[in-house]
Amino acid sequence: MNSDNVKKGIQRAPHRSLLRACGLEDEDFDKPFIGIANSFTEIVPGHIHLRELVEYVKEGIRAAGGIPFEFNTMAICDGIAMNHEGMKYSLASREIVVSTVESMAKGHSFDGLVLMPSCDKVVPGMLMAAARLDIPSIVLTGGPMKPGSFEGKNADLITVYEAVGKLSSGQMTEEELYSLECSACPGAGSCSGLFTANTMACVTETLGMSLPKCATTLALSVDKVKLAKSTGKRIVEMVNEDLKPSDIMTQEAFENAIAMDMALGGSSNTALHIPAIAYELEEKGVNVDLDLFDKISKEVPHIALLSPAGEDTMFDLDNAGGIPAVLKTIESKLNTDVMNCTGKSLSDIISDVDDINREVIHSMEEPIHSEGGLAVLKGNLAPDGSIVKQGAVPEELMHLKGPAKVYNSEEDAVEAIFNHEINEGDILVIRCEGPRGGPGMREMLNPTSAIAGMGIKDVGLITDGRFSGGTRGPCIGHVSPEAASGGPLAGLENGDIIEIDIKNRSINVELSDEELKERIANADLPESNVKGWLNIYRRSVSSADKGAILR
Repeated sequence: MNSDNVKKGIQRAPHRSLLRACGLEDEDFDKPFIGIANSFTEIVPGHIHLRELVEYVKEGIRAAGGIPFEFNTMAICDGIAMNHEGMKYSLASREIVVSTVESMAKGHSFDGLVLMPSCDKVVPGMLMAAARLDIPSIVLTGGPMKPGSFEGKNADLITVYEAVGKLSSGQMTEEELYSLECSACPGAGSCSGLFTANTMACVTETLGMSLPKCATTLALSVDKVKLAKSTGKRIVEMVNEDLKPSDIMTQEAFENAIAMDMALGGSSNTALHIPAIAYELEEKGVNVDLDLFDKISKEVPHIALLSPAGEDTMFDLDNAGGIPAVLKTIESKLNTDVMNCTGKSLSDIISDVDDINREVIHSMEEPIHSEGGLAVLKGNLAPDGSIVKQGAVPEELMHLKGPAKVYNSEEDAVEAIFNHEINEGDILVIRCEGPRGGPGMREMLNPTSAIAGMGIKDVGLITDGRFSGGTRGPCIGHVSPEAASGGPLAGLENGDIIEIDIKNRSINVELSDEELKERIANADLPESNVKGWLNIYRRSVSSADKGAILR
């Protein structure tokens, strides 16, 4: 066992002495040491219940004959960090989570890991760490929040964001907004729609790194407690079996995860996170890029309409059968021989799934859209690719052509929107917000929610930043290369005619190659003056099409 490095032999007497100070006794030194990476924090709704939930994980570990050692990682709430300087730290925090788990596991020679994330960057960060360390690991995602309710309909965080735009355009009163604010997020859990956190939980389950139904089981439920105990027991078994992440997260498993993502119409942020996780397994023959996303998107139909694209929530998806039911539905598009953390094949997991609510999870014969939820667009504005959640784009907005309105920051763009400077038919461009340019590649939920809430139609939005999992409409993000790296967005000017053609996977500006190249060479763009961690991040981060990883 790895833990023999700190507990076996005469030379480890000092180490054992320290471990005895932590409460260990003689018989404990023959048991596997299990690290628990808990991302509990009191300011993130998705994580506030993890302090209690972890005790059930420990109970399971002890019952199976292991010794649990809990430690903490950080967690940033994207909703609270949104639309201010704090969002620059969100994506960058993924790398801190990876490094924290790696450092703790290596420093203390854990035999196995239970990973307890919930929100947007913590889930992929912990999966990246599991892949990098490649010791037996299992994930217990914190679970979705119960949906809120407003005027008889489901409500969530995005409902509130869009309501701010409605207030600005006179469609809602301040009293109504206050009532919505107080009812949309009723308690612990990751925001109740299919936003990034819940999308990544679904990816985790499909990859095989969490137990069946883990992704959709509500945070505050008896079933989540049962899953916590089972997860604790299972990690000890995995250590005894030497079942490692590289045995589970194979190329076929990643392709299955992307297929599930396309079927559900998940967050566009998966195009950052899935390649970043796969990069950690590159030496094992795993290769995931944007072209693979687009290939699978053309093969797998979009079969569920969850918020923000529709009104169904994760609670509805769970009641409809959860991820096993989704995978059963698209079984013909999957490799079902892959193994998951249970030690069983995917075929075994979904073999007895039969009670599927087809009002929530449509059949492949009667899908919502014939293609998957995400599409990769390329053209002279995005030579290396860009991403759009096409499953949340109305049919009439799949093709747009209009004049550019160009802004060098999210703040400038939001101010323009609320000052009613954006007109129907405009193409709003927000640049200098990429991984390096921001730095930190901020999410653009405020501008997209404002546009939706104010009812401004026929407006496209393009950015080298990214969008929240709650974004809907013709919003193209991750434009690569980014402006700060000499990408085409750097050469855009107000009035340039841009064409977005989602069905044909293209995004172009009506400029010759020569003129665009000359403009880029002469571009005078602002630079963010950042210190500390963001300065380190800016110098090391890759482009968005490569997953915005540190190299």
